[in-house]
Amino acid sequence: MNRLKDKVAVITGAASGFGEGMARRFAEEGARVVVSDINAKGAERVAGEIGKAAIWTQTDVSQASEFEEMAKSALDAFGRIDIMVNNAGFTHRNGDMLGVDEATFDLITAVNMKAIYHAALTVVPIMESQGGGVILTTASTAGLRPRPGLTWYNASKGWAITATKSMAVELAPKNIRVNCLCPVAGDTGMLAQFMGEDTPELRAKFRASIPLGRLSTPLDIANAALWLASDEAAFITGVALEVDGGRCI
Repeated sequence: MNRLKDKVAVITGAASGFGEGMARRFAEEGARVVVSDINAKGAERVAGEIGKAAIWTQTDVSQASEFEEMAKSALDAFGRIDIMVNNAGFTHRNGDMLGVDEATFDLITAVNMKAIYHAALTVVPIMESQGGGVILTTASTAGLRPRPGLTWYNASKGWAITATKSMAVELAPKNIRVNCLCPVAGDTGMLAQFMGEDTPELRAKFRASIPLGRLSTPLDIANAALWLASDEAAFITGVALEVDGGRCI
């Protein structure tokens, strides 16, 4: 239960879903956790349930200034940042690519792409001064095996995967490992958007496309993130790890 002992992890989008699962799992393994989310009430709830090993921040990842505030909160509370998890995400509803308005497109790129840039500008100097660190991004199977109906979301996750690989090469001399997760959809708040609507029939159809026969869970993603963030994966960088029950095969 000590795979992340003495580590400090900042996790965005941690008020629910995959991010909440990571925050809880990391804390179980000894990490001190910064639970960050634009949803302040949810972030406060998760941090409160974790206890003294966690703090929360209200953070809009589309804004560079809020990353700086989040990092300051982490350093003030815990003195360092060892793990940065870019988990916050946004999507348009499944449908015609031409029907996505520009404001929605801009928000997808801000949350799924530009936030990774903001995070790097903020935490890379901190990690370098500490002798290394880990950056982990929640990408998606959509970035590896795109499907019609989610074109702009798919593209943003493909960008995240390429950014991960390029960052991994460039930051390796600084002892900063960079990886991403590619989950298949889970029973989270974004599922209805991915499917267009949430019905038993659509869920059954989606489950049938996954060889292991079920949706992902926050614990599935958290366990994969835990391994990549831990010293057990000390020689792993630039990987886009599929956590998808065989969906991408």
